[in-house]
Amino acid sequence: MLPGAQPIVYLMPQAEDWSPVDGAVIEETAVCLFVNGREMVTLMASPIEVEALALGFLYTEGFIHSMDDVAALELSRQGACVDVWLHSDDMPQPRRVIRTSGCSGGVTFDDLTAAREPTPVRATLTAQQVIDRYFDLRSIEQLYPLARGVHGSALCTADDLLLWTEDVGRHNTLDKLAGKALQQHIPTGDRAIVTTGRISSEMLGKAAKLGVSVIASRTSPTHRSVALAHAWNITIIGYIRRDSFRLYTAPSRIVPADPAFAAIAATQAAPSQPDPAPK
Repeated sequence: MLPGAQPIVYLMPQAEDWSPVDGAVIEETAVCLFVNGREMVTLMASPIEVEALALGFLYTEGFIHSMDDVAALELSRQGACVDVWLHSDDMPQPRRVIRTSGCSGGVTFDDLTAAREPTPVRATLTAQQVIDRYFDLRSIEQLYPLARGVHGSALCTADDLLLWTEDVGRHNTLDKLAGKALQQHIPTGDRAIVTTGRISSEMLGKAAKLGVSVIASRTSPTHRSVALAHAWNITIIGYIRRDSFRLYTAPSRIVPADPAFAAIAATQAAPSQPDPAPK
């Protein structure tokens, strides 16, 4: 069984009886994050790539800016607690905790109403590249085909996936991408993120902290994330399918190279068919 999933026997109805089936369910655990010996937060997450989750959370919440800020990181033997020691003890105190709309009860200290510089337009992607990168992610997911109930996200360029991860919480996937990028010294600015999760305001806030210019999903954004994306000049794409998607904000980064995509923006009003196996 893959790490992050647990075996289970469930029942399926069959005629007038029940049929037992060997399957799997996604594992979820409470991960306690301590900074300089003080407990900061408990995150509900998949128990994989926990170090990256901790580092990424500290980065997207503004407590660290690079690995140079980190003196040491220790993971408990059971993997349920992460101790991060910073070179400076002069860490800003967390602002009020905001309960997010994350499916695992996410939290953020970030004030999304704070002023933020708009993201400049540099790199562009074609419509087909957006679709290709999303389905590249779907093709390498491991936990979702096994047990469902999990989200995937990837950091990418127009041509390649740079990093990818899975977690029971969609916002955790962006923290894990941030942490892995820190660990591997991979620049995140002006990249794109493809994800299976809803693009909520906290997802957009984390993407903005990474300097990402495009975030694309198989599902929808929220009204607030669209408003913030307009202000921050971040491109939001939703409802990715094999031959279409909906482009909500900052369209200048996306080039409809194929004439078949020229009318993508006009399809926003059309109802979208769900994935065959939605999460």
